[in-house]
Amino acid sequence: MGKISKGSKAYLALVFIVLYAPIFFLIFYSFNSGDSMTNFKSFTLSHYKDIFADNRLVVILLNTVVVALLSALFATIIGTMGAIGIQMLRNRKLRNTVLSLNNILIVSPDVIIGASFLILFTMIGLKLGFMSVLLSHIAFSIPIVVIMVLPKIQEMSNSLIDAARDLGASRKEVLTRVILPYIQPGIFAGFFMALTYSLDDFAVTFFVTGNGFSTLSVEIYSMARAGVSLTVNAISGLVFAVTMLLVLGYYFVTMRKVKGVRK
Repeated sequence: MGKISKGSKAYLALVFIVLYAPIFFLIFYSFNSGDSMTNFKSFTLSHYKDIFADNRLVVILLNTVVVALLSALFATIIGTMGAIGIQMLRNRKLRNTVLSLNNILIVSPDVIIGASFLILFTMIGLKLGFMSVLLSHIAFSIPIVVIMVLPKIQEMSNSLIDAARDLGASRKEVLTRVILPYIQPGIFAGFFMALTYSLDDFAVTFFVTGNGFSTLSVEIYSMARAGVSLTVNAISGLVFAVTMLLVLGYYFVTMRKVKGVRK
């Protein structure tokens, strides 16, 4: 591969500045002792202390984390099994059709998905709250996991499965000792992507959340509508920090797996 030109580096630097400058501007003023983003008076952690001093915000933070972890876990299990099932379909036309239906859910507008879930839950009589948000997050995360896992399955040679069967391995043993260990990087990638999508989602959650239950994205929207507050900056800063930790965690896990394979 050739070296990246100075022009390309400058362009990439400009793109990253445009993307991240507003975020860092927002986080910078979360440490402002003033009450606006027009004049930085002095450094303070009071806005972050206000978050953890507010029991309601702490509960909302816990709600967000619990929903994200559970939805990512269930979506990863279902999505992984779905990806394996799609790959094992012998009918190529049927396989492509199922994969296309999966991809449609990814590119569909969140507003349409959220409204569809709202209508569904209303029809079946499910009360809007924790369970409706959890089910919705699982549903829109499954296609993401499928997309992340499927390429790893396609990379795997059929000779590995054939060799395992020749050695007397059952279907369960082929799955647990051959397929799952091989596609583990894709499973981890799917889990972290589902976790990130759940933490960041607003549109779908806005439709399916009910009275007495909320997540950070919906709460930040409600607070922002009431007026610009540096507490919103602090909450946004915490969400950004958590997201970055997840990305770094996925990176280090992936690098360890790659090093383990090379050894």
